[in-house]
Amino acid sequence: MTATNTVQAAPAPAGQLTAAQGTAMYIGAVLGTGVITLPALAADTAGPASLLAWAVLVLASVPLAATFAALGARHPDAGGVSTYARLAFGERSATVVGWCFYFAIPAGAPAAALFAGDYVESVVGGGTTTTTLTAVALIAAVTGTNAAGVRLTGRLQLGLATLLVALLVLSVALSLPEADTANLTPFAPHGWGSIAPAAALLVWSFAGWEAITHLAGEFRRPARDLSRATGAAVALVGVLYLSVAFAVVAVLGPAAAESRAPLGDLMAHGLGGPARLLAAGAALLLTLGTMNAYFAGAAKLGAALARDGALPVRLARGSEAGEVPRRSLALISALSFVSLAAVTVTGAGTKPLVLLTTGSFVMVYAIGVAAALRLLPRRSKGRAAAWAALVAVAALLAASGVYLLWPLAVTGAAVGWVQWRRRGGRSG
Repeated sequence: MTATNTVQAAPAPAGQLTAAQGTAMYIGAVLGTGVITLPALAADTAGPASLLAWAVLVLASVPLAATFAALGARHPDAGGVSTYARLAFGERSATVVGWCFYFAIPAGAPAAALFAGDYVESVVGGGTTTTTLTAVALIAAVTGTNAAGVRLTGRLQLGLATLLVALLVLSVALSLPEADTANLTPFAPHGWGSIAPAAALLVWSFAGWEAITHLAGEFRRPARDLSRATGAAVALVGVLYLSVAFAVVAVLGPAAAESRAPLGDLMAHGLGGPARLLAAGAALLLTLGTMNAYFAGAAKLGAALARDGALPVRLARGSEAGEVPRRSLALISALSFVSLAAVTVTGAGTKPLVLLTTGSFVMVYAIGVAAALRLLPRRSKGRAAAWAALVAVAALLAASGVYLLWPLAVTGAAVGWVQWRRRGGRSG
Protein backbone atom coordinates (compact mmCIF):
# COMPACT_ATOMS: atom_id res chain seq x y z
CA MET A 1 0.00 0.00 0.00
CA THR A 2 1.09 3.60 -0.66
CA ALA A 3 0.72 6.12 2.18
CA THR A 4 -0.25 8.99 -0.13
CA ASN A 5 -1.74 11.07 2.68
CA THR A 6 1.28 11.04 4.96
CA VAL A 7 4.37 10.81 2.79
CA GLN A 8 5.36 13.54 0.38
CA ALA A 9 7.36 12.70 -2.72
CA ALA A 10 11.03 13.45 -2.35
CA PRO A 11 12.38 16.18 -4.59
CA ALA A 12 14.26 15.08 -7.68
CA PRO A 13 17.94 14.70 -6.87
CA ALA A 14 20.18 17.49 -8.10
CA GLY A 15 22.63 16.83 -10.91
CA GLN A 16 26.23 16.14 -9.96
CA LEU A 17 28.29 16.76 -13.09
CA THR A 18 30.59 19.80 -13.04
CA ALA A 19 31.72 21.78 -16.08
CA ALA A 20 35.10 20.04 -15.93
CA GLN A 21 33.49 16.60 -15.87
CA GLY A 22 31.18 17.65 -18.69
CA THR A 23 34.17 18.76 -20.75
CA ALA A 24 35.72 15.35 -20.14
CA MET A 25 32.50 13.63 -21.23
CA TYR A 26 32.50 15.66 -24.45
CA ILE A 27 36.15 14.84 -25.11
CA GLY A 28 35.39 11.18 -24.51
CA ALA A 29 32.45 11.29 -26.93
CA VAL A 30 34.24 13.14 -29.74
CA LEU A 31 37.99 12.62 -29.33
CA GLY A 32 38.23 8.89 -29.58
CA THR A 33 38.79 6.30 -32.25
CA GLY A 34 39.29 8.99 -34.89
CA VAL A 35 42.79 9.59 -33.54
CA ILE A 36 43.50 5.86 -33.66
CA THR A 37 42.72 5.19 -37.31
CA LEU A 38 41.55 8.10 -39.45
CA PRO A 39 44.66 10.30 -39.89
CA ALA A 40 46.14 7.51 -42.00
CA LEU A 41 42.94 6.85 -43.97
CA ALA A 42 42.49 10.54 -44.73
CA ALA A 43 46.14 10.88 -45.77
CA ASP A 44 45.71 7.92 -48.10
CA THR A 45 42.72 9.65 -49.70
CA ALA A 46 43.97 13.23 -50.02
CA GLY A 47 47.63 13.31 -48.98
CA PRO A 48 48.71 16.38 -47.00
CA ALA A 49 45.56 18.14 -48.27
CA SER A 50 43.68 15.96 -45.78
CA LEU A 51 44.70 18.59 -43.22
CA LEU A 52 42.21 20.94 -44.89
CA ALA A 53 39.48 18.32 -44.42
CA TRP A 54 40.34 18.16 -40.71
CA ALA A 55 40.22 21.97 -40.47
CA VAL A 56 36.85 22.17 -42.25
CA LEU A 57 35.27 19.67 -39.86
CA VAL A 58 36.74 21.43 -36.82
CA LEU A 59 35.10 24.65 -38.01
CA ALA A 60 31.82 22.84 -38.72
CA SER A 61 31.87 21.48 -35.18
CA VAL A 62 31.61 24.96 -33.67
CA PRO A 63 28.01 25.73 -34.74
CA LEU A 64 26.90 22.12 -34.26
CA ALA A 65 28.24 21.96 -30.71
CA ALA A 66 26.89 25.43 -29.88
CA THR A 67 23.44 24.51 -31.20
CA PHE A 68 23.12 21.36 -29.10
CA ALA A 69 24.54 23.10 -26.04
CA ALA A 70 21.95 25.86 -26.37
CA LEU A 71 19.17 23.28 -26.66
CA GLY A 72 20.52 21.32 -23.68
CA ALA A 73 20.74 24.40 -21.48
CA ARG A 74 17.21 25.53 -22.41
CA HIS A 75 15.62 22.07 -22.20
CA PRO A 76 17.74 19.90 -19.83
CA ASP A 77 16.10 16.51 -20.23
CA ALA A 78 17.47 12.97 -20.55
CA GLY A 79 15.68 12.65 -23.89
CA GLY A 80 18.20 14.99 -25.50
CA VAL A 81 17.57 15.47 -29.22
CA SER A 82 14.48 13.28 -28.95
CA THR A 83 12.95 15.75 -26.50
CA TYR A 84 13.77 18.69 -28.77
CA ALA A 85 12.17 16.91 -31.74
CA ARG A 86 9.03 16.25 -29.69
CA LEU A 87 8.74 19.87 -28.62
CA ALA A 88 9.30 21.09 -32.16
CA PHE A 89 7.55 18.52 -34.36
CA GLY A 90 5.64 16.02 -32.23
CA GLU A 91 5.78 12.38 -31.15
CA ARG A 92 6.74 10.77 -34.45
CA SER A 93 9.85 12.89 -34.95
CA ALA A 94 10.88 12.37 -31.32
CA THR A 95 10.59 8.62 -31.66
CA VAL A 96 12.55 8.61 -34.92
CA VAL A 97 15.41 10.61 -33.42
CA GLY A 98 15.45 8.56 -30.26
CA TRP A 99 15.54 5.26 -32.11
CA CYS A 100 18.23 6.45 -34.56
CA PHE A 101 20.52 7.42 -31.69
CA TYR A 102 19.69 4.60 -29.33
CA PHE A 103 20.09 1.80 -31.87
CA ALA A 104 23.26 3.32 -33.35
CA ILE A 105 25.20 2.74 -30.13
CA PRO A 106 25.14 -1.10 -30.28
CA ALA A 107 26.72 -0.82 -33.75
CA GLY A 108 29.25 1.92 -33.01
CA ALA A 109 30.48 0.61 -29.66
CA PRO A 110 31.72 -2.78 -30.95
CA ALA A 111 33.41 -1.05 -33.90
CA ALA A 112 35.30 1.28 -31.57
CA ALA A 113 36.20 -1.61 -29.28
CA LEU A 114 37.57 -3.62 -32.20
CA PHE A 115 39.73 -0.65 -33.28
CA ALA A 116 41.37 -0.71 -29.87
CA GLY A 117 41.64 -4.47 -30.03
CA ASP A 118 43.72 -4.17 -33.19
CA TYR A 119 46.23 -1.99 -31.32
CA VAL A 120 46.47 -4.49 -28.49
CA GLU A 121 46.92 -7.33 -30.97
CA SER A 122 49.78 -5.44 -32.65
CA VAL A 123 51.65 -5.59 -29.32
CA VAL A 124 50.83 -9.00 -27.88
CA GLY A 125 49.81 -10.93 -31.00
CA GLY A 126 47.06 -13.52 -30.97
CA GLY A 127 45.17 -12.43 -34.07
CA THR A 128 41.39 -12.24 -34.04
CA THR A 129 41.14 -13.87 -30.63
CA THR A 130 43.06 -11.03 -28.93
CA THR A 131 41.14 -8.37 -30.83
CA THR A 132 37.77 -9.89 -29.93
CA LEU A 133 38.60 -10.51 -26.27
CA THR A 134 39.78 -6.90 -25.93
CA ALA A 135 36.49 -5.70 -27.40
CA VAL A 136 34.51 -7.91 -25.01
CA ALA A 137 36.47 -6.56 -22.05
CA LEU A 138 35.86 -2.94 -23.09
CA ILE A 139 32.10 -3.41 -23.49
CA ALA A 140 31.94 -5.15 -20.10
CA ALA A 141 34.00 -2.39 -18.47
CA VAL A 142 31.85 0.52 -19.64
CA THR A 143 28.70 -1.40 -18.74
CA GLY A 144 29.95 -1.90 -15.18
CA THR A 145 31.12 1.70 -14.85
CA ASN A 146 27.81 3.17 -15.94
CA ALA A 147 25.86 0.72 -13.79
CA ALA A 148 27.69 2.27 -10.81
CA GLY A 149 26.12 5.66 -11.57
CA VAL A 150 26.78 8.93 -13.41
CA ARG A 151 28.82 10.46 -10.57
CA LEU A 152 31.43 7.71 -10.86
CA THR A 153 31.19 7.95 -14.64
CA GLY A 154 32.00 11.65 -14.56
CA ARG A 155 34.97 11.23 -12.23
CA LEU A 156 36.38 8.37 -14.25
CA GLN A 157 35.90 10.33 -17.47
CA LEU A 158 37.73 13.34 -16.03
CA GLY A 159 40.70 11.16 -15.15
CA LEU A 160 40.71 9.41 -18.52
CA ALA A 161 40.48 12.66 -20.46
CA THR A 162 43.32 14.23 -18.49
CA LEU A 163 45.60 11.25 -19.07
CA LEU A 164 44.60 11.02 -22.71
CA VAL A 165 45.31 14.67 -23.47
CA ALA A 166 48.70 14.37 -21.73
CA LEU A 167 49.63 11.33 -23.85
CA LEU A 168 48.65 13.00 -27.11
CA VAL A 169 50.41 16.26 -26.29
CA LEU A 170 53.55 14.40 -25.26
CA SER A 171 53.68 12.22 -28.38
CA VAL A 172 53.08 15.17 -30.72
CA ALA A 173 55.56 17.44 -28.94
CA LEU A 174 58.33 14.82 -28.96
CA SER A 175 57.77 13.76 -32.57
CA LEU A 176 57.49 17.22 -34.15
CA PRO A 177 61.28 17.81 -34.17
CA GLU A 178 61.38 15.05 -36.79
CA ALA A 179 58.79 16.81 -38.98
CA ASP A 180 59.97 17.52 -42.52
CA THR A 181 58.26 20.17 -44.66
CA ALA A 182 59.16 18.07 -47.69
CA ASN A 183 56.49 15.64 -46.52
CA LEU A 184 53.88 18.33 -47.24
CA THR A 185 54.63 18.33 -50.97
CA PRO A 186 52.95 17.66 -53.24
CA PHE A 187 50.17 19.03 -51.06
CA ALA A 188 47.30 17.57 -53.07
CA PRO A 189 48.75 14.53 -54.88
CA HIS A 190 45.28 13.20 -55.71
CA GLY A 191 43.82 16.55 -56.74
CA TRP A 192 41.85 19.13 -54.80
CA GLY A 193 38.68 17.13 -55.33
CA SER A 194 40.02 14.47 -52.96
CA ILE A 195 39.43 16.76 -49.96
CA ALA A 196 35.66 16.09 -49.97
CA PRO A 197 36.00 12.27 -49.79
CA ALA A 198 38.58 12.70 -47.03
CA ALA A 199 36.14 14.89 -45.11
CA ALA A 200 33.44 12.23 -45.53
CA LEU A 201 35.77 9.70 -43.91
CA LEU A 202 36.44 12.05 -41.01
CA VAL A 203 32.75 12.47 -40.09
CA TRP A 204 33.20 9.46 -37.75
CA SER A 205 35.79 11.46 -35.80
CA PHE A 206 33.45 14.39 -35.16
CA ALA A 207 30.23 12.59 -34.23
CA GLY A 208 29.39 13.17 -30.60
CA TRP A 209 28.43 16.81 -30.06
CA GLU A 210 24.82 15.75 -29.52
CA ALA A 211 25.61 12.86 -27.16
CA ILE A 212 25.98 14.85 -23.94
CA THR A 213 22.61 16.58 -24.36
CA HIS A 214 21.08 13.44 -22.84
CA LEU A 215 23.02 14.22 -19.66
CA ALA A 216 22.12 17.93 -19.54
CA GLY A 217 19.92 17.36 -16.52
CA GLU A 218 22.84 15.75 -14.70
CA PHE A 219 24.81 19.02 -14.58
CA ARG A 220 24.74 20.99 -11.34
CA ARG A 221 23.86 24.18 -13.24
CA PRO A 222 22.99 23.22 -16.84
CA ALA A 223 22.48 26.79 -18.13
CA ARG A 224 26.02 27.73 -17.12
CA ASP A 225 28.05 24.54 -16.96
CA LEU A 226 26.88 23.04 -20.26
CA SER A 227 27.98 26.04 -22.34
CA ARG A 228 31.32 26.17 -20.54
CA ALA A 229 31.91 22.46 -21.09
CA THR A 230 31.02 22.81 -24.76
CA GLY A 231 33.33 25.74 -25.41
CA ALA A 232 36.26 24.11 -23.67
CA ALA A 233 35.69 20.78 -25.43
CA VAL A 234 35.44 22.33 -28.91
CA ALA A 235 38.72 24.17 -28.40
CA LEU A 236 40.57 21.17 -26.95
CA VAL A 237 39.26 18.67 -29.48
CA GLY A 238 40.02 20.98 -32.41
CA VAL A 239 43.59 21.66 -31.31
CA LEU A 240 44.30 18.01 -30.54
CA TYR A 241 42.86 16.66 -33.79
CA LEU A 242 44.72 19.20 -35.92
CA SER A 243 47.96 18.66 -34.01
CA VAL A 244 47.87 14.88 -34.31
CA ALA A 245 46.85 15.01 -37.99
CA PHE A 246 49.65 17.46 -38.82
CA ALA A 247 52.22 15.41 -36.93
CA VAL A 248 51.17 12.20 -38.68
CA VAL A 249 51.54 13.80 -42.12
CA ALA A 250 54.66 15.87 -41.43
CA VAL A 251 56.55 13.23 -39.45
CA LEU A 252 55.53 9.99 -41.16
CA GLY A 253 55.38 11.38 -44.69
CA PRO A 254 54.22 8.99 -47.43
CA ALA A 255 54.27 6.14 -44.89
CA ALA A 256 51.29 7.73 -43.14
CA ALA A 257 48.96 6.57 -45.92
CA GLU A 258 50.00 2.95 -45.36
CA SER A 259 50.01 2.92 -41.56
CA ARG A 260 47.54 0.65 -39.76
CA ALA A 261 48.43 2.24 -36.42
CA PRO A 262 49.35 5.87 -37.12
CA LEU A 263 49.33 6.88 -33.48
CA GLY A 264 51.68 4.03 -32.64
CA ASP A 265 54.04 5.02 -35.46
CA LEU A 266 53.99 8.63 -34.29
CA MET A 267 54.81 7.62 -30.73
CA ALA A 268 57.62 5.41 -31.97
CA HIS A 269 59.22 8.44 -33.61
CA GLY A 270 58.85 10.60 -30.54
CA LEU A 271 59.39 8.16 -27.70
CA GLY A 272 61.12 5.07 -29.08
CA GLY A 273 61.46 2.07 -26.79
CA PRO A 274 58.08 0.83 -25.56
CA ALA A 275 56.15 3.18 -27.88
CA ARG A 276 53.96 0.42 -29.30
CA LEU A 277 52.88 -0.56 -25.82
CA LEU A 278 52.14 3.08 -24.98
CA ALA A 279 50.14 3.43 -28.19
CA ALA A 280 48.07 0.38 -27.28
CA GLY A 281 47.43 1.89 -23.86
CA ALA A 282 46.42 5.20 -25.42
CA ALA A 283 44.10 3.40 -27.85
CA LEU A 284 42.43 1.64 -24.94
CA LEU A 285 41.99 4.92 -23.07
CA LEU A 286 40.58 6.68 -26.13
CA THR A 287 38.12 3.89 -26.79
CA LEU A 288 37.12 3.51 -23.16
CA GLY A 289 36.40 7.23 -22.94
CA THR A 290 34.31 7.25 -26.12
CA MET A 291 32.29 4.18 -25.19
CA ASN A 292 31.86 5.39 -21.61
CA ALA A 293 30.30 8.68 -22.72
CA TYR A 294 28.04 7.08 -25.31
CA PHE A 295 26.80 4.31 -23.02
CA ALA A 296 25.97 6.91 -20.36
CA GLY A 297 24.05 9.15 -22.76
CA ALA A 298 22.27 6.35 -24.60
CA ALA A 299 21.21 4.52 -21.44
CA LYS A 300 19.63 7.73 -20.16
CA LEU A 301 17.96 8.29 -23.52
CA GLY A 302 16.46 4.81 -23.57
CA ALA A 303 14.90 5.33 -20.15
CA ALA A 304 13.49 8.69 -21.23
CA LEU A 305 12.07 7.20 -24.43
CA ALA A 306 10.37 4.45 -22.41
CA ARG A 307 9.04 7.07 -19.99
CA ASP A 308 7.45 8.87 -22.94
CA GLY A 309 6.05 5.71 -24.54
CA ALA A 310 8.58 5.47 -27.39
CA LEU A 311 10.06 2.22 -26.02
CA PRO A 312 8.66 -0.50 -23.73
CA VAL A 313 7.77 0.98 -20.35
CA ARG A 314 9.91 -1.59 -18.53
CA LEU A 315 12.98 0.39 -19.62
CA ALA A 316 11.73 3.64 -18.05
CA ARG A 317 13.34 3.18 -14.63
CA GLY A 318 16.27 5.59 -14.23
CA SER A 319 15.04 8.42 -16.47
CA GLU A 320 15.16 11.08 -13.74
CA ALA A 321 18.30 13.07 -12.93
CA GLY A 322 20.48 11.26 -10.43
CA GLU A 323 18.98 7.83 -11.17
CA VAL A 324 20.83 4.98 -12.91
CA PRO A 325 18.99 3.53 -15.98
CA ARG A 326 20.25 -0.01 -15.49
CA ARG A 327 17.61 -1.75 -17.61
CA SER A 328 18.23 0.50 -20.59
CA LEU A 329 21.96 0.09 -20.09
CA ALA A 330 21.59 -3.70 -20.00
CA LEU A 331 19.77 -3.67 -23.34
CA ILE A 332 22.47 -1.54 -24.98
CA SER A 333 25.15 -3.83 -23.62
CA ALA A 334 23.36 -6.98 -24.77
CA LEU A 335 22.82 -5.62 -28.29
CA SER A 336 26.47 -4.55 -28.44
CA PHE A 337 27.59 -8.07 -27.65
CA VAL A 338 25.23 -9.39 -30.34
CA SER A 339 26.72 -7.00 -32.92
CA LEU A 340 30.23 -7.97 -31.88
CA ALA A 341 29.42 -11.64 -32.19
CA ALA A 342 27.84 -11.12 -35.62
CA VAL A 343 30.86 -9.38 -37.19
CA THR A 344 33.26 -11.83 -35.52
CA VAL A 345 31.45 -14.94 -36.75
CA THR A 346 30.88 -13.60 -40.28
CA GLY A 347 34.30 -11.98 -40.60
CA ALA A 348 32.61 -8.81 -41.89
CA GLY A 349 34.93 -6.54 -39.92
CA THR A 350 34.20 -3.10 -38.56
CA LYS A 351 33.28 -1.29 -41.80
CA PRO A 352 29.56 -2.24 -41.79
CA LEU A 353 29.24 -1.15 -38.16
CA VAL A 354 30.92 2.20 -38.89
CA LEU A 355 28.62 2.88 -41.84
CA LEU A 356 25.48 2.05 -39.85
CA THR A 357 26.55 4.37 -37.05
CA THR A 358 27.55 7.28 -39.30
CA GLY A 359 24.26 7.31 -41.19
CA SER A 360 22.27 7.27 -37.96
CA PHE A 361 24.11 10.20 -36.41
CA VAL A 362 23.74 12.34 -39.53
CA MET A 363 19.99 11.80 -39.34
CA VAL A 364 20.02 12.81 -35.65
CA TYR A 365 21.96 15.97 -36.51
CA ALA A 366 19.52 16.91 -39.26
CA ILE A 367 16.41 16.64 -37.11
CA GLY A 368 18.13 18.19 -34.08
CA VAL A 369 19.23 21.29 -35.99
CA ALA A 370 15.77 21.65 -37.54
CA ALA A 371 14.27 21.52 -34.04
CA ALA A 372 16.71 24.15 -32.84
CA LEU A 373 15.52 26.57 -35.52
CA ARG A 374 11.99 26.22 -34.17
CA LEU A 375 12.72 26.15 -30.43
CA LEU A 376 15.55 28.62 -29.82
CA PRO A 377 14.65 32.31 -29.38
CA ARG A 378 14.98 34.60 -32.36
CA ARG A 379 18.12 36.73 -32.45
CA SER A 380 19.78 34.47 -29.89
CA LYS A 381 23.33 33.15 -30.30
CA GLY A 382 22.01 29.60 -30.26
CA ARG A 383 19.64 30.26 -33.16
CA ALA A 384 22.42 31.90 -35.18
CA ALA A 385 24.57 28.84 -34.54
CA ALA A 386 21.70 26.62 -35.72
CA TRP A 387 21.53 28.39 -39.09
CA ALA A 388 25.25 27.86 -39.57
CA ALA A 389 24.91 24.24 -38.43
CA LEU A 390 22.16 23.71 -41.02
CA VAL A 391 24.70 24.29 -43.79
CA ALA A 392 27.11 21.79 -42.23
CA VAL A 393 24.39 19.17 -41.83
CA ALA A 394 23.29 19.55 -45.45
CA ALA A 395 26.85 18.78 -46.52
CA LEU A 396 26.96 15.74 -44.22
CA LEU A 397 23.71 14.42 -45.68
CA ALA A 398 25.13 14.73 -49.19
CA ALA A 399 28.32 12.92 -48.13
CA SER A 400 26.43 10.09 -46.39
CA GLY A 401 24.80 8.70 -49.54
CA VAL A 402 23.81 5.05 -49.14
CA TYR A 403 24.79 5.19 -45.47
CA LEU A 404 21.37 6.75 -44.86
CA LEU A 405 19.61 3.48 -45.70
CA TRP A 406 19.96 2.19 -42.14
CA PRO A 407 18.46 5.25 -40.40
CA LEU A 408 15.68 5.23 -42.99
CA ALA A 409 14.89 1.63 -42.01
CA VAL A 410 14.97 2.60 -38.33
CA THR A 411 12.68 5.52 -39.16
CA GLY A 412 10.15 3.15 -40.69
CA ALA A 413 10.25 0.93 -37.60
CA ALA A 414 9.85 3.92 -35.28
CA VAL A 415 6.86 5.24 -37.19
CA GLY A 416 5.34 1.75 -37.10
CA TRP A 417 5.80 1.68 -33.31
CA VAL A 418 3.98 5.01 -32.96
CA GLN A 419 1.10 3.79 -35.12
CA TRP A 420 0.86 0.56 -33.11
CA ARG A 421 0.75 2.53 -29.88
CA ARG A 422 -1.98 4.78 -31.21
CA ARG A 423 -4.07 1.76 -32.15
CA GLY A 424 -3.96 0.65 -28.55
CA GLY A 425 -0.84 -1.50 -28.48
CA ARG A 426 0.75 -2.08 -25.12
CA SER A 427 4.32 -0.85 -24.54
CA GLY A 428 5.20 -3.06 -21.61
